[in-house]
Amino acid sequence: MDDPHELCFERGWTDGLPVVPPTPERVDRMLAGCSRARDEGLGLVPPALAPLSVEKVATNAVMAGCRSEYMPVVLAALEAALDPAFCLHGVLCTTCFSGPIVIVNGPVATRIGMNSGMNALGQGNRANATIGRALQLVVRNVGGGVPGGVDRSTLGQPGKYTFCFAEDESDPDWLPLSAARGARRGASAVTLFAGTGVQGVWDEASRAPEDLVESLGASLRIAGNPGYLDYHDAMVVLSPEHYRIFRDAGWDRQRIEAALEAAAVEGDVSRYRRGGIMVARAGGPAGLMSGILCGWGGDSDPVTREIRD
Repeated sequence: MDDPHELCFERGWTDGLPVVPPTPERVDRMLAGCSRARDEGLGLVPPALAPLSVEKVATNAVMAGCRSEYMPVVLAALEAALDPAFCLHGVLCTTCFSGPIVIVNGPVATRIGMNSGMNALGQGNRANATIGRALQLVVRNVGGGVPGGVDRSTLGQPGKYTFCFAEDESDPDWLPLSAARGARRGASAVTLFAGTGVQGVWDEASRAPEDLVESLGASLRIAGNPGYLDYHDAMVVLSPEHYRIFRDAGWDRQRIEAALEAAAVEGDVSRYRRGGIMVARAGGPAGLMSGILCGWGGDSDPVTREIRD
């Protein structure tokens, strides 16, 4: 009891990294970041199907290192995770690499200082890192989803610590991911996607959208297991320099996604489910490279939720 950090390790409350001890004072400060009652229920967290309250979310958000203003985003991410369409239990217990990926849209991303630019999928930003980590800690500490227990991932991947980023919405003509998925344009929202690690796509030669689609399509066809047809989803994270090629040619989201879906065909069958290729914009201003996040497949669908607070 002399060292609260070691106590958290001993009780199995961590993801392998140190956590912030969730003192009552810290939990109260975290709860002040949202307007919900501390005993409001959000649902049952698999695999144990344990009831989740706003206070339990706040406790794990403290442990993850969140600031109180992140709470509405964490709550929305958990509401998306507990939607039956996301199939959190399946995402957790699969032997695959996948884990929840959180993509944030709207004014909240700027307000809390999220990173949609350079190294957006990497380390260094507190909001990105701790929001995704809070979700994972809830799954572990409330739901009992512990590696080697119900979490049966053969290899895992670093994104299972945390995987959260904001979409670049600097182009007013671009339809944000959340709006494309039914949220009100201009509203703050989260989209949850069950994906694997990042598969990098370097294309420093293409200058026409058709050529860039061809190279992105070639990578999409080999992502995951090339033998799985009409099965996966995928998210293509377009960097600013790659996006500029499409924008200068007048291509919008719908045209880009349709072209990528057509390019991901093996024979007469698509590698991906119909409408299963989504595009998000992020990344630094230099570098003709983008990323593919291959989906788990199975029974998990991406879920988008507007942020209430």
